Amino acid sequence: MSNITSSATILVMPKIRPRFFPILVVGLFGLTIFPDYAFSNENQVRVATFNTSLFGKKTGELKQELGSGQSRQARNVAAIIQRVRPDILLLNEFDFERDQQNVRLFERLYLGHSQEDGQPIKYPYTFVAPVNTGIASGFDLDGDQKKDGAGDAFGYGNFPGQYGMAVLSRFPINRQMTRTFQKFLWKDMPKALTPTNKDNTGFYSQEAWKQFRLSSKSHWDVVIELRQQQLHFLVSHPTPPVFDKEDDHNGRRNHDEIRFWKDYIQPQTSVYIYDDRGGVGGLKKNSLFIIAGDQNADPADGDSTGSPIRMLLQHASIQAEPAPGSAGAVEASRFGKANLKHRGKPKLDTAQFGPETVGNLRLDYVLPSKNLRLVDSGVFWPLKNEPEARFIQASDHRLVWIDIQLPSMKR
Repeated sequence: MSNITSSATILVMPKIRPRFFPILVVGLFGLTIFPDYAFSNENQVRVATFNTSLFGKKTGELKQELGSGQSRQARNVAAIIQRVRPDILLLNEFDFERDQQNVRLFERLYLGHSQEDGQPIKYPYTFVAPVNTGIASGFDLDGDQKKDGAGDAFGYGNFPGQYGMAVLSRFPINRQMTRTFQKFLWKDMPKALTPTNKDNTGFYSQEAWKQFRLSSKSHWDVVIELRQQQLHFLVSHPTPPVFDKEDDHNGRRNHDEIRFWKDYIQPQTSVYIYDDRGGVGGLKKNSLFIIAGDQNADPADGDSTGSPIRMLLQHASIQAEPAPGSAGAVEASRFGKANLKHRGKPKLDTAQFGPETVGNLRLDYVLPSKNLRLVDSGVFWPLKNEPEARFIQASDHRLVWIDIQLPSMKR
């Protein structure tokens, strides 16, 4: 049981269930409230992903901003988290620092204090690790005749750790079993969608291709202990399938970054995979898992190569329906000519871009395995006239959450 701060008031968004039922005890000092945080109503666990856009333009910039305790963007991000109250949460676009100060500052100065009358929330367990953004490859990867630019790093970035990831959990993280795949080479994926030029030559030089990493940030299998059961929280943040030309190097990389999880969750297709400690293979049969993150891929709209997200949405082991949605996304879809051309359901959108050029897209996902019971889901996207609507200015993405119940889960 964690030690999350509580009070008698529970503030939640409409259609988002309260995260606990308080236990009331009358003692010498009157009414005392002991929240039962071990599991919420009906033994449910809430899992979420949120691309926070909390990144700096140079090393240490985010740490300085968070350290002030006055970051309006961080306050808005925290306000959203305090209302949705996930038990397990992935943060995308959250700069990595080796000393973990960014995540510690965010927890202590923002999540740990009430934001706009929200309930403070504590995550006793966190996981952060290096990502490929900003790590110099030593090659001219973007063809600008230089080797030291953001586009020449193994993952696009101005410094190591930019656009990183962090996992926050109220339940213990098994670090010994947790795996990272930051250094997995793209060439080692069978039938990789190798980027090529018009003349069928490789977009990357042979030397660069031999060392090129698949993950633009990283892929993590974070093992979370839920009583006697282990949940594999499979998280990533593939590169956007844009900012390239006929070679389609970003579109193809996005495709294969998503395909990685498709192969990983199947023992028969994961034999080629190796982690950063030399372990091989993927998940064992009947493992409990949730795939989460900003996948930068919409199943119906946008610029994806080969609609890669459908590999997960239509996978026999994944429960993709009912999909999380919001009334706010429907309202937002009525503005801008770009949205008028979209084929996907506006209700399911999770990100908002230029209304005249890109429009709103479904890019963020929390996808449970079918041996978990999907109880409820949603996207934090309030209507414009709701008080909480001011919080979403924090990011161009929205927090996506699901409530799941593990098999044979008992209080």
